[in-house]
Amino acid sequence: MLMTPHPSLSDQHVSQQGVCLLAVEHWQWKMGEEWHQFYSSAYQGTYRNLHQPAVIIGGCFVVVALVLSILLIFQHLRSYTKPAEQKWIVAVLFMVPVYACQSIISLWNSRLSLACDILRSCYEAFALYSFGSYLVACLGGEEIVIELLENESRKQLSKPLLEGEDEKQWLQQKSLRNFFMRPCVLGKDLLRIEKFGLVQYMILKTVCAFLAFVLELFGVYGDGEFKWHYGYPYMAVVLNFSQMWALFCLVQFYNVTHGRLQSIKPLAKFISFKAIVFATWWQGVGIALLCSLGVWPKQGKFQTGLQDFLICIEMAIAAVAHVFVFPAEPYRFLPASEYGEATTETTIAEVKLEEGDEEKPAVLETTETQTKAPGTSITESVQDIVREGGQHVVKDVVLTINQAIEPVERGVTKIQETFHQISVGSGKEEDTELVLEKQEHDHKNLTESKENC
Repeated sequence: MLMTPHPSLSDQHVSQQGVCLLAVEHWQWKMGEEWHQFYSSAYQGTYRNLHQPAVIIGGCFVVVALVLSILLIFQHLRSYTKPAEQKWIVAVLFMVPVYACQSIISLWNSRLSLACDILRSCYEAFALYSFGSYLVACLGGEEIVIELLENESRKQLSKPLLEGEDEKQWLQQKSLRNFFMRPCVLGKDLLRIEKFGLVQYMILKTVCAFLAFVLELFGVYGDGEFKWHYGYPYMAVVLNFSQMWALFCLVQFYNVTHGRLQSIKPLAKFISFKAIVFATWWQGVGIALLCSLGVWPKQGKFQTGLQDFLICIEMAIAAVAHVFVFPAEPYRFLPASEYGEATTETTIAEVKLEEGDEEKPAVLETTETQTKAPGTSITESVQDIVREGGQHVVKDVVLTINQAIEPVERGVTKIQETFHQISVGSGKEEDTELVLEKQEHDHKNLTESKENC
């Protein structure tokens, strides 16, 4: 007969502790699940309560932004007297309606937020490129800008290029490191770097926007999630670097040419545009970061909704700023030598002149002559913007791609030349060995023939 050992008191105490620990862990898990459900339900209730007022308030700001921006755009289209400048102004101004419309649509229906974000991202990059092209157009075009930058470079270097040593030193000073320290000495290379910086951002922004759409279809994009198995953090890093480089290129170009741009008051234009591009991007990254740290709810609806609501308000402010920063009045009057109907306005006013203690009446007559440019067709203006602007964009994109491919081609060519030299060298060595063997064989035959003789 087998006797089962009776458990000791210590074994019973240990088993009771284990049961208690399991019960505590189960209670903690259950309380955590209940708290998560309570938090989620509270968040959903708060989101539902705030969603409709946010849409109404955001919609009011969007209406203000659309009215002001569309009126200003139509004014430029009706006074389309300087196409080289105004086609880029219209492109920059159209940024407000695009941002405002996509933000209110995304705020109204969160399921459309990704498609709206793709549209906003693509147009943001194009608007940055348009602003850089606008500055070049205000300076007189690319040829005049190149001449201006070359003259400024020679002034800064201040030494004539008469000897080879001076020319070598001049070329060394035009290296890329001077783009950060002394951009004024780069000459025409500064324009090339500036255009490359803007176009690369336009290309990367567009590619990443559509890549985000593809990743979202497979469920691996993770908008606002800073986790390694999602695509969002990697794309955020790439786009952040690309945007910072594009803005820095634009700042360096402005620093060199701002003296020639004083007539258009470039600082106000630059700040108003940079604030939209820079603030909206970092605003979205900041909201996503705060949500990932648990400061705000992590639900995607809250992140996109807050971002869209703030953009609706910001676009109304930007539309008001654009009315003063990009007015159409300077394009309504032109010199009489160009074209338009000249009008002369004479003003007569009576004034009193003091001579000693007496006042004598006098008549002051002023004549002001203005040339009012004839109104242009909106259809023709839009056609010119689409046709000429599109050709300009395609040309710069092709040029930028060629500039990016050129170093790769040079590297591949250098590798091929290296392999060719190695193969040629090995072939020469084999030929040398064959010649030596043949000479040795001939010498051996000659020696044997002599011995036989």
